[in-house]
Amino acid sequence: MKNVLLHLFSLAFLLPSLSWGQQVADTSRFFQIEKAAHPLGAGPQILVDAGHNNFHTAAGRYAAFANVLKADGYQIKDSEAAITAKVLSSCDVYVIANPLHESNVGNWSNPCPSAFSAAEIEALSNWVEAGGSLFLIADHMPFGGATQELGAAFGVEWLNCFAMDNRRRNYDRFSKKNGTLGETPLTEDLTTIVTFTGSAFRAPDHAQIIVALDDKFTLLSPQVAWQFEDETPFQSAAGWHQIAYFPFGKGKVVVSGEAAMFSAQLAGPQQRKFGMNTAAAKENVQLLRNLVGWLVE
Repeated sequence: MKNVLLHLFSLAFLLPSLSWGQQVADTSRFFQIEKAAHPLGAGPQILVDAGHNNFHTAAGRYAAFANVLKADGYQIKDSEAAITAKVLSSCDVYVIANPLHESNVGNWSNPCPSAFSAAEIEALSNWVEAGGSLFLIADHMPFGGATQELGAAFGVEWLNCFAMDNRRRNYDRFSKKNGTLGETPLTEDLTTIVTFTGSAFRAPDHAQIIVALDDKFTLLSPQVAWQFEDETPFQSAAGWHQIAYFPFGKGKVVVSGEAAMFSAQLAGPQQRKFGMNTAAAKENVQLLRNLVGWLVE
């Protein structure tokens, strides 16, 4: 545990994800799409949740997420409304990225209550079961905690934790070459993807697993985000997942325990790239396109 903690403290200086206040969204066209999946501006409708204190929205830190999908032909916008059947009826895909309960805004410490009411969870579950598509993303603590009750409605057990690589790497790389990137229909055209810490969950048995964590990762559950001590509860990440997708009734669900991998940020005074705009994560753009493409099939 001591070595893991030393690694975590070193990451506090290496990872730009710890300097959220110094980050701005990269709105440049850093990606290339040779052929859009849909006619520009005429594709399926995507709503991005912006009504639950979300850390990532299309107009904010997920500008690159939105720009990639717009370039692929999708129509995408934020929604600040509560989740209701009426709101959901206006979209083909509903995206939730890093929601927070109001008590955790500016207070990333336990407890981390659900960001969603029971009525919202029921509305979303009913909509997906009837044929809707959900893209659910919850990063490291406190976001995993805010998503636990919603995830459970879809058979996902979310851990409110930090999924930390024990190998002292700046990024978490998953590749087919070393067997860490799942062989699924949505990864056929991929060789390597990159994540940036994140959380962990257990997907339903029938899910397709894109990223499965192993004992080279440790799951830490601190009382306060990014404050790791000798007493911090921890466990091996073996048996836990970070990206998966599965059918739910007549609908579909994609779940990701990492948000930065689908963002693009410029961090600090040197505007250091972080997210899909880094050279190491160039295939994350295609993964995003594949996931959303599956959701609207």
